[in-house]
Amino acid sequence: MVTLHTTFGDIKLRMYADEAPTTVENFLQYCRDGFYNGTLFHRVIDGFMVQGGGMASGMEEKSTRAPIKNEADNGLSNLTGRLSMARTMEPHSASSQFFINVNDNLFLDHKAKTPDGWGYCVFAEVVDGMDVVNKIKGVATGNWGYVHQDVPVEEVLINSVTIED
Repeated sequence: MVTLHTTFGDIKLRMYADEAPTTVENFLQYCRDGFYNGTLFHRVIDGFMVQGGGMASGMEEKSTRAPIKNEADNGLSNLTGRLSMARTMEPHSASSQFFINVNDNLFLDHKAKTPDGWGYCVFAEVVDGMDVVNKIKGVATGNWGYVHQDVPVEEVLINSVTIED
């Protein structure tokens, strides 16, 4: 279990270590390193997802380790309350950023080992604190500069992370 201690409350996560071993180990290493402490939920789209894990206060992008292999072909779906790795258009580009689905987003699931079909790797689920996620998804958002959209007007931070065995 992993608990994200946020400015809105705690979100407790269960990892899917059997289905997404590389992704879970990557996430846990970022947790152990304290990487997520002080990062933002920097992209919030009600009805879709809340994304975090890559930006510090002031929308400062953090340096990450190398990208990991996409394990989206693990049979898990992007259902409400499940966490997936965020990535670019390149299927194997995920590093630290993740998102929590606030809707059933089956269109993000793996369909084929092609650039358009890879999907987004589900690696964990919220087991307690979905009320906190729902508070986050309801915040006011706007643009940050010319690049970032759907950014919370008031920062929503992951203050710290606790790992329980």
